[in-house]
Amino acid sequence: MTSATDISNRIIEAVMAQKLAPGSRLGEQQLAMLFDCSRTIVREALTRLSTRGIVTVSARRGWYVIEPSEDEAREAFEARRVIELGLLHQLKSVDKAALRQLKSHLQREKAALAGSDVGARSFLLGDFHVCLAECLGNSLLADTLRDFTARTTLIAMLYQSSHDAAQSCADHVRIVEALEAGDIARAEALMSEHIGTVQDALRLQASHDPLAELRDALAPVRKSASAPAAEPAKARAPRKASAAAAKKKKPVPPPSDDASTYLGALL
Repeated sequence: MTSATDISNRIIEAVMAQKLAPGSRLGEQQLAMLFDCSRTIVREALTRLSTRGIVTVSARRGWYVIEPSEDEAREAFEARRVIELGLLHQLKSVDKAALRQLKSHLQREKAALAGSDVGARSFLLGDFHVCLAECLGNSLLADTLRDFTARTTLIAMLYQSSHDAAQSCADHVRIVEALEAGDIARAEALMSEHIGTVQDALRLQASHDPLAELRDALAPVRKSASAPAAEPAKARAPRKASAAAAKKKKPVPPPSDDASTYLGALL
């Protein structure tokens, strides 16, 4: 029988494979039919994912995959940087079994890059970081990184990352080469550079201003071109002479400055 753990693991895998986009609705009844289980089990799985920061729920929309804000995106990458660099910083050496497992993972990454399964490629590139934590013997951090990797995958989808998958794989290869050579400091530096490169590929504003959009919309409207320069005193006399003639002309009504027109455009 399908358990809540099975369902939550499948949802995490789907997120990391970019098969569930940010904001995707997760109906309890549909999931119960799909996994042939009760809605109680589905609700338990979704509740677990909610505490892990992968899904959320609202009275209007029900359960759905999170849509991280820009601030949450920055925090997720900062958390990954602290965890992954700290994991490498405390290392003394990497045993041969761990290196074999990492190299095997890299081979699967390369095969996925050469193939056409985009989902497998996305999953494996993200799972490298989870695999690294597992190989270094820290299952608790591996579980934590799995959740953060899922979140940063959603962030990459939401903010249209331009990062190249081949570059990610190449970065992973260099990190493992440094670990194999026993150069832990270089592996740490390469990991920092890799995470920074992935973050820099996101279309995030340099600094978030929550009022920026409203401020731009409500800025004073420029109703005319720049004001004409003041004329010399001598040039003003002829205008007085022609004032009477100007009065005889039919006046042209000024452009409407009705506030309701402007507010209507905003609405």
